[in-house]
Amino acid sequence: MEILTEKILVIQTAFLGDAILTLPMIQKLHEIYPSNEIDVLAIPSTMEIFSASPYIHEVLVLDKKGKEKSVLALFKYAARLGEKSYTRIISPHRSLRTSLIVMQSGVKETTGFDIASFKHVYKNIVAYKSHHHEVQRNLDLIGFNYSGDCWKILPEVNIAESAREKVEQFLDAHKIDYPLIAVAPGSVWNTKKYPEEYFIEIIKYLSGTGNPVVLVGGKSENELCGNIAEKFPGTVYSAAGKLSVIETIFLMKKSLLLISNDSAPVHMGMCADIPVLALYCSTVPDFGFYPYNYKSSYLSYSDLKCKPCGIHGYKECPLTHFECGKKLGPHEVISKIKEMINV
Repeated sequence: MEILTEKILVIQTAFLGDAILTLPMIQKLHEIYPSNEIDVLAIPSTMEIFSASPYIHEVLVLDKKGKEKSVLALFKYAARLGEKSYTRIISPHRSLRTSLIVMQSGVKETTGFDIASFKHVYKNIVAYKSHHHEVQRNLDLIGFNYSGDCWKILPEVNIAESAREKVEQFLDAHKIDYPLIAVAPGSVWNTKKYPEEYFIEIIKYLSGTGNPVVLVGGKSENELCGNIAEKFPGTVYSAAGKLSVIETIFLMKKSLLLISNDSAPVHMGMCADIPVLALYCSTVPDFGFYPYNYKSSYLSYSDLKCKPCGIHGYKECPLTHFECGKKLGPHEVISKIKEMINV
């Protein structure tokens, strides 16, 4: 009988892309210590992706914008965590809120980054290597000594039969054959969004290749994707807001290629293990969030003194010209697409 040696809590209350890039660390942690029980503390919007991991025992949800928003509610939440008898906390997330949870949890063995807010609450402080990929940085938290490309661990998720059926129903309803080409034109940050008119020009080319194009995204991208799809009746379809994260990953598995802004769909494409072409506007690949699976690539117009203007992006270009997006022409993107999938 296997003996439980550790009960570990991983805290990752960031957005979806960061959540997906935490999975390789959890997978490696399980591989090295298969007797350990690994729980994850997440936010409501990322519960689905963590729940689909075969290596996670339980997903705990922190509603930091709702019932756990106040400091008092947060401390009460942390106290309840203390009752779960965790032996270790590992936190890729670096916020003050997370540090307060760690401080109040009563867990002695804790690990976090040296750039974390209130970092001294952690017993073990690990250097955050800004020049490395986020997956590498997370692996540093568990002391995994990687060399070469061995850090390029694909995030794994289970896809339930109900999710597969939902996608098949969507494809059948629209009479969409596959393989298809997926395009994710949205982002929370406007300065991360490649110009809509450029996407339209690229999709015009793609719709002439004989492969149907499906636009993907969340509910907030419904209008954007709907407006684009309307311009290409019978060849371009919008799944934005119609499929869950896991359902969208299964849809991507039926795709020749995903074209996406520097946003969460890039990492969903890696879960599907398909070629991903990431387009960088105000951000840069050097931040460490580029796709690293086989045949994936990225494009970025970087000959600008103002780029990058911030690690996340802005609602609008600080200098009002948005040259980082406009100077990356659609012809260059189409050329890269041809190179990647020979269409």
